[in-house]
Amino acid sequence: MHITLRQLAVFTEVLKSGSTTHAAQVLALSQSAVSASLTDLEGQLGVQLFDRAGKRLIINEHGRLLYPRAMALLDHAKDIELLFKQGQGALSLAASSTIGNYLLPAVIADYRRDLPDARLELTVGNSQEVIDAVAHFNADIGLIEGPCHQHDIVSQPWLQDELVIFAAPGAAIFKQPVTLEALANAPWILREQGSGTRELVDHLLLSKLSHYHVTMELGNSEAIKHAVRYGMGLSCLSRRVIADLLDSGLLREVHAPLPTMTRTLYLIQHQQKQRSRAIERFLTYCHQVVE
Repeated sequence: MHITLRQLAVFTEVLKSGSTTHAAQVLALSQSAVSASLTDLEGQLGVQLFDRAGKRLIINEHGRLLYPRAMALLDHAKDIELLFKQGQGALSLAASSTIGNYLLPAVIADYRRDLPDARLELTVGNSQEVIDAVAHFNADIGLIEGPCHQHDIVSQPWLQDELVIFAAPGAAIFKQPVTLEALANAPWILREQGSGTRELVDHLLLSKLSHYHVTMELGNSEAIKHAVRYGMGLSCLSRRVIADLLDSGLLREVHAPLPTMTRTLYLIQHQQKQRSRAIERFLTYCHQVVE
């Protein structure tokens, strides 16, 4: 058997791109070369890796079985290529918005100060988008705002975080005792479904209310805190997100008759992802964060 790294690279790119045409563009090959490489790989393995539906290629059980192993081999090959080069490789990160916007900048600044030539890419999305990026090997490390229950993802507790309810200083909620009924009747502005923050708010806060009224769902914590600042409703976000506006008096914390809402932030990786030196090195910077 003479499987080549090029064949595995073609296979993984066809899977990610969804067609030989797009894979050819990414790999700077002709479409015929991509198709021939994929056909040769399937011939050597004795199975089809994709089901053909017209011009569409749909990954099947054989392709799903090969994909993580192919990615692991390609990662090993990349590490070998970079083994004797300064910086030892690029790093791709995916982080949920609270982490990506409020925690990682300091970590990345320390990392880049010590290793100015190290390449690093960061994608910010909600927790489910980060999990998907790690699951499909589009990110080396993921950082999310809650546990991940996907079987092929390894989670590691990282930091503790506190969620707080807040409103504009002149909001109606402060003109009466802050009861669960008052919170239930208030207009809420919350993160979108799929967000780690929203999952915890649903569990620790909204589930304790007899009813609730969500007036807006926004995919950006900055948008939420400014909407609340201008009196559009209440919200619940990480204390890290609103600390500046709390300190300046532009927002005010709502002390609800509920236990403190805390959560664990997690580092995640695919269980078959090769831990390169670049990954190990970046993780040491993550663990140096002071809460």
